[in-house]
Amino acid sequence: MIRSTDDHRDPGYDRDRGGRRIPVESGNRPTPRRNRALAASDRIETSEKSFAKRRRIVEIIGLILVIILVTRLGYVQLYAGPELSAQAQSQRTVEIVEAARRGEITDRNGASLAFTMEARSITVHPSSLRAHIDEGHRLWPDEYEPYEERLEIIADALPDMLDVPDLDDRRENEGRRRQAAEEPEEVGVRDTPGGISSDEILEKLRNEESSYEVLVRNVDPDKAAAIVERFPELVAERQDIRQYPNGAVGANIVGKIGMDGVGQFGFEASRDATLQGVNGGRTVDIATNGIAIPGSTRDQHPPIDGTSYELTIDNDMQYFVQQQVEQARTNSGAQSASAVVLDARSGEILAMAQSGTANPNRDIGRELEEGRNIGNTAISSPFEPGSVAKIITAAGAIEDGVTTPDEVLTVPGSIHMSGVTVNDAWQHGPEPFTTTGIFGKSSNVGTLMLAERLGPDRYAELLHDFGMGQSTGVELPGESAGLVPQRPQWSGGTFANLPIGQGMAMTLLQMTGIYQTIANDGERIPPRIIRSETGPDGTVTRAERPEPIRVVSPETARTVRDMFQSTLQSDPTGNQSGTAAGSGLEGYQLSGKTGTAQKVDEATGAYSNSRYHITFAGIAPADDPRFVIGIMLDEPVRGVHGQGGQSAAPLFTDIAAWALNRYNIPPSPPREETLLLQP
Repeated sequence: MIRSTDDHRDPGYDRDRGGRRIPVESGNRPTPRRNRALAASDRIETSEKSFAKRRRIVEIIGLILVIILVTRLGYVQLYAGPELSAQAQSQRTVEIVEAARRGEITDRNGASLAFTMEARSITVHPSSLRAHIDEGHRLWPDEYEPYEERLEIIADALPDMLDVPDLDDRRENEGRRRQAAEEPEEVGVRDTPGGISSDEILEKLRNEESSYEVLVRNVDPDKAAAIVERFPELVAERQDIRQYPNGAVGANIVGKIGMDGVGQFGFEASRDATLQGVNGGRTVDIATNGIAIPGSTRDQHPPIDGTSYELTIDNDMQYFVQQQVEQARTNSGAQSASAVVLDARSGEILAMAQSGTANPNRDIGRELEEGRNIGNTAISSPFEPGSVAKIITAAGAIEDGVTTPDEVLTVPGSIHMSGVTVNDAWQHGPEPFTTTGIFGKSSNVGTLMLAERLGPDRYAELLHDFGMGQSTGVELPGESAGLVPQRPQWSGGTFANLPIGQGMAMTLLQMTGIYQTIANDGERIPPRIIRSETGPDGTVTRAERPEPIRVVSPETARTVRDMFQSTLQSDPTGNQSGTAAGSGLEGYQLSGKTGTAQKVDEATGAYSNSRYHITFAGIAPADDPRFVIGIMLDEPVRGVHGQGGQSAAPLFTDIAAWALNRYNIPPSPPREETLLLQP
C-alpha cells in the first residue's frame, strides 16, 4: 500500500494544531507512553496537594474544637463547677418533712373544742402509673390486671373499701347520703362531701400528664393501709384532720383551719403561729430507684408540737346561751341576735354567742351560701347602744357628787340642748323623778339634765375610762374599737346624743364591759379569752390577769348597781315600775338597763322610725355580782319569747337563771324596801 506523504511522520518533526511541521530536538520528543506517565504524575501531584490542604483544614478545625473544649472545661471547673455540683446534689437529695401536731383547744373545764386526729390521703402519680402497672402485669399477671382494667378496678373499689357511698351509683340510699354529708370527717372526704365519685377517681388515674393527684382525703389510717396493700401503686400520705366536736357551738370563737392547715378565722387564726408548732425533718440521698440510700440521713431535727390553749369559755354555758340566742332570733323575728356573758370579777368571757354561726365541720363555702356567719359579731360589729349607755352618766353623776339616788328632779317632756331638741320616748309634761327613777324609767331628758351637770369634758373623760373607742385587746381577730368622736370633733349636738347612747358605736363586748366595771366595784378589767397555755414540753402557764383600771369608787359602783335594780322592779300601780318590769328573778336581786337605738336609714342618712337595735345589759346577782350579761337584737318585731313588745330583758333573765343555777350561787337577801322612782 502506498501511503500519503501527509501520513509520513518525520522523526525530527512534529505538527502544531494547524498541521504545520515543526522541528523537535532529538531526545525531547514525547512518546505516547511517556505522555500517559506524565499525565498520571500530574494527577498524583494534584491529589497530594488537595489532600494536604484538606488535612490542614481538618487540623485547624480540630485545633479550634480542642480550644473550645478546653475553654469550656476550664469554665466549668473554675466557675460553674460549684453550681453544677449543687444542682446534681439537689437532684439526688430529698428533704423529708415530719409534721408537728397542732395544739388542742379546750374550754375552762377541759372539754375539747378543737383537736387534731391523724388521717391519710390516698394519692397517686398518674404519669408513672402505666409503667408501674405494665411491669406488674408482666411479672405477676395473676395479681396485676392490664392497665385500663386495673384503673377501673381501683376506681370501683375505693368507695367500698372506705365504706362510703359512690356518688355515681344511683342505687345508693339517700338517707345514707344525708348522713355522710352531715359528718364529712367520718366519710373521709372534704372535697366531695357525702361520698366519693368513682368517675372522678378514674379521670384522675387516667390523667397521665399529671405527676400527682389526690384521690381521697381524710381516710382512717387502718383503711388507708388496706388500700395501699391491695393497690401498691397508690400512696397513703399522712394528713392531720382538725376536729370540732361541738360543731357550730362556739365556732365564732374557736374558728377553723383550712385544708392547708392554716387558721382561717377565730382563735385558730389569731393564735395560728403558736398552735401550728414547728415541723421537723431530715435530709436523705435518693438512689436512681427512688429508695433512700442507707446512712445518708443528715440534718435531722424533730418536730416541735404546737401550744395547746385552755379558753375561759364554759362549753355548757356556751351551748345554752347559743341555743337561747337562736330561739330569741326566731321568736322575735330579728335579723340577728347575740349575747356575751362575762365573769364579773375577772373579766373572763364565759360565753359569746350569736345566731347563724357556721359549722366548721362542714364546707364553709356551702355554709356561707346558706347564710351562716363565720365572723364574731360581738367583737366586730359595733352599733349604737341606746339607753344601755346611760349608766355612764349615772356613774359619773354619783361619783362626782352632782346628784344622789333620791334627789327629785322636775323633768319636762323635752329639752333644748346645744341647738338640738331631745324628747322622752313618751309624751308628758313636767314630772318629778328621782335620780334612780330617771334611769329606771329611762328618761332621755332627765339623763341629759344630769349630763349637763357633769359637763362635756368630764363626760368625754368617762367615755375613755370606760373603754369606749378603744379595742379591748381580747385575743381574737377582727375586733373593732367602736366609734366615739374625739372631744375636739364634737359639734353642737354631739353632747345631746352621746349620754343617751346615740352618736357613738360600740361592740357588744364593749357594752358588756361597761357593766363589768360597775359589777367589779368600779374597776374595769379588759375581757380575755385565754385562761392558760400548755407548751410542747407540757409546761402549763396561766394567763396573766390584765391590770385593772379604776373608773369609779367601790361605793359609787355599789350605789349604781342598787339604783339600776329599778329597771326590773314591778309595782302594781306602775309608778315605781321600771322599763323591764316583770323580768325579775325570784330569789335574786338583778340589776340592768334596757336600750332601744334607732338605726340609721342608709337611703336618707337619718334615723329610722321603724328599725331598731334592742339591747340589754345586766348584772346577776346585783348584791354580790358573779355574771355580767349583754344582749343585742337587730331589728326584732316581737319580744324574745314571741310576745308583744321588743324587750331583750327576758333573754337576760333566762341566761342569768341558768348561770346562777349551774354555779350554785346562793340566793340574794330580800330587799327591805321598794326603790322610789316617782314621789
